[in-house]
Amino acid sequence: MKLTPIINLLFLVTSLSFGQGVFVKGKVVDEHSNPVSYANVMIEASDTETFVKGSSTDDRGEFEVIKIDLGTYLLTISFMGYKDIRKEITLSGNLDLGVMVMQEVLQSLEEINITYKKPTIKKEADRLVFDVESTALTEGNMLQAIQSTPGVLVVDNSIMVKSVAPTVYINNRKVNLSSSELTQLLEGSSASSIKSIEVITNPPAKYDAESGVVINIVMGKNLVTGYKGNVFGNFTQGVFPRYNGGMGHYFKTEKLNVSANYSYTQNKINRDSDEEINYFDSNRIVDQIWLSSVNRNTWSKTHNLDVYLDYMLSKQNTLSLSANTLWMPDFKYNINNTSEVFDANESLMYYFDANNLSFDEKHNLGFNMDYVHNFNEEGEQLSANAHYTTYGYSRDQSVSSNYFDSNDQFLQTTSYNTFSNQDTDIFTSQLDYARAASETSIFETGLKYSNISTNSDITQYDVFEGQETLNPDNSDAFEYKESIYAGYVDFSNDWELWSLNFGLRVEKTQLKGISITNNEVNKQDYLSWFPTASISFTASDDLSLYTNYKRSINRPDYQSLNPFKLYLNDNTVVVGNPRLQPVFIDHAVIGASFKNTYTVEAYYKVNKNNIYELPAQDNANNILTYAPVNFDRTLEFGFDFVVNFYVSPRWYLYAVTSFYNIKDEANFWGNDISQDQWSNYSELSNNWQFLKDKSLNANLNLIWVGKNMQGFRIVEDRLVSSLSISKTLCKKKLVVSLIAEDLFNMQDMEDATRFLNQYNSRFNDVDSRTVKVGLRYNFGNTTLKSETESSKDLQELDRLETQEN
Repeated sequence: MKLTPIINLLFLVTSLSFGQGVFVKGKVVDEHSNPVSYANVMIEASDTETFVKGSSTDDRGEFEVIKIDLGTYLLTISFMGYKDIRKEITLSGNLDLGVMVMQEVLQSLEEINITYKKPTIKKEADRLVFDVESTALTEGNMLQAIQSTPGVLVVDNSIMVKSVAPTVYINNRKVNLSSSELTQLLEGSSASSIKSIEVITNPPAKYDAESGVVINIVMGKNLVTGYKGNVFGNFTQGVFPRYNGGMGHYFKTEKLNVSANYSYTQNKINRDSDEEINYFDSNRIVDQIWLSSVNRNTWSKTHNLDVYLDYMLSKQNTLSLSANTLWMPDFKYNINNTSEVFDANESLMYYFDANNLSFDEKHNLGFNMDYVHNFNEEGEQLSANAHYTTYGYSRDQSVSSNYFDSNDQFLQTTSYNTFSNQDTDIFTSQLDYARAASETSIFETGLKYSNISTNSDITQYDVFEGQETLNPDNSDAFEYKESIYAGYVDFSNDWELWSLNFGLRVEKTQLKGISITNNEVNKQDYLSWFPTASISFTASDDLSLYTNYKRSINRPDYQSLNPFKLYLNDNTVVVGNPRLQPVFIDHAVIGASFKNTYTVEAYYKVNKNNIYELPAQDNANNILTYAPVNFDRTLEFGFDFVVNFYVSPRWYLYAVTSFYNIKDEANFWGNDISQDQWSNYSELSNNWQFLKDKSLNANLNLIWVGKNMQGFRIVEDRLVSSLSISKTLCKKKLVVSLIAEDLFNMQDMEDATRFLNQYNSRFNDVDSRTVKVGLRYNFGNTTLKSETESSKDLQELDRLETQEN
């Protein structure tokens, strides 16, 4: 009797310790006693086979699964090329299973080979889905996977779908970076977790109305906890060498996902151009001819750091935090310009040498908080997002010009300095709700609010005999505020033969821009509706028909609205336009897909108030001004023919040719102007796999961009070409790549503007002919699939000043 309290106390202590859970551990080796690293370890309920806990073996083949309740379970250990270990275990306390031996599958090499499946393409009514999961494309980086996607062009640090710059998303969340920053991010991110890449030509209503064409990178989900990481480095040789390197880390537990990626890029890029301007007199007869030779070098150093954190509050609730940061402490460009001025008889009158030296600094810091609640009913979800971005930019510029007569005698020197700054704050909040209306239909709705505030200033000092004097005519300050209220509904339904998607988005925009110096105020307040619809019909197993329509908007970026004048030299100026109106786009497509191999499409697009930056000549003062203006409209229609198939089991081919017409209409200086141009866009992409284990991959991409029109400028033919080769080594931990761009040296751009009294042309010799060597080493649990997240859908950041090279 006296022992009863002691026994009860011991039982209570034992029960409490058991209530905290027990662990299972062990070591996994092969038949040669070598540790089997990164094998998957799963514990399931023995009666229902419901997943309970999971882990993986480390470098020594050891594993430990903790905090398991007492009971009977089914233990499964699996690894590619080995037979699974399956055994029932009973936990009455901590369990050490000791050393377990995995038996190698006799035909493991063949089994490893067949795990590489072929990439497949599915053409839907509003998008093209490129399935790359478990293909050799995932051995490289995201940029290489994007380059291999049908219809996507990557050239000169820009991603294009045909001639349109798309909006890039990862898991339906927008990547808010400029073109060059985006390519750096994708190049520094592993493609190992990509499931598919969607090229959405008709985005549904849940996307912002400014999302004309969308590339959505869909990431796979991971089931196994653990850690993986990578380090990479790239060396690119163009006219000058360029460097890029960084690392990525990913860690997952049962409730927590954390990833961090850092990259550093150091570039020096060259560009040469030859320019000709024919200035006219009042009778529209050539009065002076200006010939210029321009060399521009840019130096830049950029740091990118992205951090993502997902925490499972419960089975139905997830909280996510993310930060996307960019810091460019050093951006410098130097423009050397030699211009010769001739009279109408082509006799040299005088010439001048101009030097433009600029030092810039920029930061872009974005922060997100997301909350997702999944209801008990499958497919029903509520999500909320809050986002804040702070963007800062400054530039110190010095410009000087020396003038000489036709006999090389010095005439005069002009010199000035400018100092400019821009600070922008963006805040957005968004609420989305989705539920399955039936087994075949989905209903989605949401609200979004965004507020943008930007302040910028520029001060110019004229320099004479070493003394600076304020130039008030070219000094100003600009304040801009914008609010957008948006809401949408979207409904989709699938029948046996038909598929329908219909959406409607409404956005109310209020903006106010104030030029401080002259107290000029620009106000706009408008409400716009953006319907979208897609219909597809499966006529047979081999034939499907579809049509879609979308209305979208393209708002002017903040820098284009800024009225400042930035002089590149005494006679060339870049200026903004605070009176710019938004562009409204109506786009309709009808097409047919046969055997999921051949596609034929016809499309028609109208751009009302289309915006282009025109080189406008002031013939009275011999000044060329680059200014964004609204056209009345731009009309485009065309026909696309697409084919994709496997020439052999290891050779995949994709080809497209498009014939299209672009017509620009506008009123300049009281004159109605109209020009149109037929053009052709053709692409041929080849992907090959070599060696028995398919560890050697090659891609050859050729894109022909025929003579076309871009804002009353005729752009001549170009051939874009690239060859990439990659090889995996060291059990797929090491990836070596070699990429050659602009193989035929035909990517240089030549354009001309010729209408009314405008007659100028330009030839740009871009630094596009490069050779790149890259190394990527993967470590940790390289079989772990991660779920990459990016920042929320924010079209506002697209309109920040990108300061592209």
